[in-house]
Amino acid sequence: MPEFKIQHITKYSYDNFVRDSANKIILFPIVDIYQDVIKHDLTITGSPQVDTYVDYYGNEVGSFTYTERHTQLIINSQLMVNTHARPLPVDTMFASEQWTELFNLRYIVPYIDFLKQEYFEGLIELQPVVENERKTEDTPYHTALKFCQYVYKNFEYIKGVTTVETTLDEIWKIKAGVCQDFAHLLMVMLRLVGIPARYVSGYICPNRDGMRGEGATHAWAEAYIPGYGWLGIDPTNNCVANEMHVRLAVGRNFSDCSPVKGVYKGSANHRLDVSVSVGYEDSHLPQEKDIFTESTFPKAESTASRNSYARYMEIVQQQQQQQQ
Repeated sequence: MPEFKIQHITKYSYDNFVRDSANKIILFPIVDIYQDVIKHDLTITGSPQVDTYVDYYGNEVGSFTYTERHTQLIINSQLMVNTHARPLPVDTMFASEQWTELFNLRYIVPYIDFLKQEYFEGLIELQPVVENERKTEDTPYHTALKFCQYVYKNFEYIKGVTTVETTLDEIWKIKAGVCQDFAHLLMVMLRLVGIPARYVSGYICPNRDGMRGEGATHAWAEAYIPGYGWLGIDPTNNCVANEMHVRLAVGRNFSDCSPVKGVYKGSANHRLDVSVSVGYEDSHLPQEKDIFTESTFPKAESTASRNSYARYMEIVQQQQQQQQ
């Protein structure tokens, strides 16, 4: 039962005064029998009231508006989380029975959302790969593990190789990417054979063996297994998500799990800095002054050393939109 400390800081800096900064945040970890939030301190510039609600996918979402004129907005989330080991699925049902059960979920809410494919021209090329990896006698669980291994072995993990404009087709062609790319590809494969798949955002914590993306933000997929439920599968590390994975939110894809996004009024440009630190309960996490860099905008040589999924969040989803 490991206990982790997590600090996730989002910092907006403006070159002139702005106002009415309205934001939606998904920084509240999932709470269930496998994950406990011992403590959560959320501090925001100006101390605005944060109203919370649960969205369609079960994520706790906060919203706030900072109305005063300001040149800086900092959202600092500090967590202490306990995780518990989850048992693996036991295939007590015949494979044919499990596939029949999945087939019957096609028109049942909420599985419909998690079976719908995103537009992907490469499906024509991916389909024979999926059929080759899948064997008739395989259960959905073993099929999911095989697909996970395929992504892990056939796609190279390279930080910075994908950008905000990178599509699934481009990832398929270059056979490389980072954790969110791996998760999206795995979900495509799972959905092709009728296994509901959803996207998971969160954090992966350090362990002795070392894992890709550890100590920072991370992404993986969950597959729905008959008789078991949602099983986390991490294609970046070719493993079942376990007590080292802290779940933040789930959805159809990354856009449903955006940790911070919003709008503001003003003509000022803005700079965005994001930092995530993850450690064990007795570890030291750096303070704000140790986290933020002095650079005006991230440069290629500096961003290459940071977690690629964090950069993806910075550029795509945490970027504020300007309202004149």
